Amino acid sequence: MSVLDGILEGVRADLATRQSAVSLVELKARVADTPPALAALPRFRAPGVSIIAEVKRSSPSKGALADIPDPAALAQQYAAGGAAAISVLTEQRRFAGSLADLDSVRRAVDVPILRKDFIVTPYQVWETRAHGADLVLLMVVSLDGGLLADLLGLARELGLTALVEAHTAEELARAAEAGADLIGINARDLTTLEVDRTVFERLAPAIPATAVAVAESGVAGPEDVAQYRRWGADVVLVGEALVRSGDPRAAVRDFMAAAGD
Repeated sequence: MSVLDGILEGVRADLATRQSAVSLVELKARVADTPPALAALPRFRAPGVSIIAEVKRSSPSKGALADIPDPAALAQQYAAGGAAAISVLTEQRRFAGSLADLDSVRRAVDVPILRKDFIVTPYQVWETRAHGADLVLLMVVSLDGGLLADLLGLARELGLTALVEAHTAEELARAAEAGADLIGINARDLTTLEVDRTVFERLAPAIPATAVAVAESGVAGPEDVAQYRRWGADVVLVGEALVRSGDPRAAVRDFMAAAGD
């Protein structure tokens, strides 16, 4: 069993628990009462490099990263620093996240919020919008057959912007074929957790010109953001380097300035 397989096994178990507590009918009713999603793409297409700043307590590769007792306060620091969007991990077992974190961040900031989790069912897409997120992560590696297109279509119906993530040329081709507007290249191989930042350099030229290119993983400091920008990134998603920075507001500003646009 790969690392990703193990994560997905836990995700499905936790999802079953939530589904038994909150029906899809109830989620749909909540969505009807939720304010429309914020548009993220105009922010990402603005001049200069955009930063998606992540609320991230833990990871399977590094273990505990930071004690974040107040994710809303951290998100406010990110927004004050100029983050174009904020990513909130909601996976419980490996990342120590929760939908409660998402709720608290939504109440605290008025910038677009990405729900970052392992989305494998339509229920989770409805759940994402019901909790006020504006973007949802769809990983090509975990969405077989027509499921990627189905979930991408549902996300659009609900007003969500989907960040469609790839790690290989084949996955990128599937993302492009599905018509993704926002395509992420993850330098981390989720089946092994190994990181190779040059994956973005190799794959970025194949991202359709009409799509926004997002670089994910492997950022230790501003110089890495600058390099991703040189390789064609419009947006860089940063987690660990920000939560460990000591001054998240200043760190976001430093990362944005590093690209020198």
